[in-house]
Amino acid sequence: MKKVFFILAAMVFTASVMPAQKKLVADASATVIDWKGDKIVGSEHVGTIDLKSGWLSVDGNVITGGEFIVDMSSIKNSDVKDEKMRERLVGHLKSDDFFGVETYPHSKLVITGSTRTGDGKLLVKGSLTIKEATHPVEFTVTESKSGDALTYTAPLTFDRSLYNVRFGSGKFFANLGDNAINDDIKLTVKLVVKES
Repeated sequence: MKKVFFILAAMVFTASVMPAQKKLVADASATVIDWKGDKIVGSEHVGTIDLKSGWLSVDGNVITGGEFIVDMSSIKNSDVKDEKMRERLVGHLKSDDFFGVETYPHSKLVITGSTRTGDGKLLVKGSLTIKEATHPVEFTVTESKSGDALTYTAPLTFDRSLYNVRFGSGKFFANLGDNAINDDIKLTVKLVVKES
């Protein structure tokens, strides 16, 4: 009986000193995802895309998991000034040449864990799914706090050719010359989360 008591007491003590795992829910309206794509030679385009929903789990000072859904139909461009040209560009990005939004309306980022780096940032690992293709990703996150909200800022670059986004890619088409488009798409994410 004493042995059982001591085991239970040890479990209670351990639970009380261990940091509690928290679930943080994304504030989609406050979260900003900027994207940039460019040609191998010449012009670039920039814009935004909206987060649909998401959450993080945090244990102590590390991120232990999470899942985020991105609304691919929300792709916008912010550098083309002519309205018709801008609509044409966005329509092309939504087409099957690029992200096939009608067939694949959402993309997903799953976070599997993180470690603290020497400069106090977080090295985050997970997987990114676009057009039903899933590949591992790794990126560095900077954390800040304001009131009851936490903000995680991160650059994230992915190779679009891995996700069957083929238009203008030198990996799929030869002799593109100056029309070749860089396979790397660069994202800058400002994620705002609050405790649920």
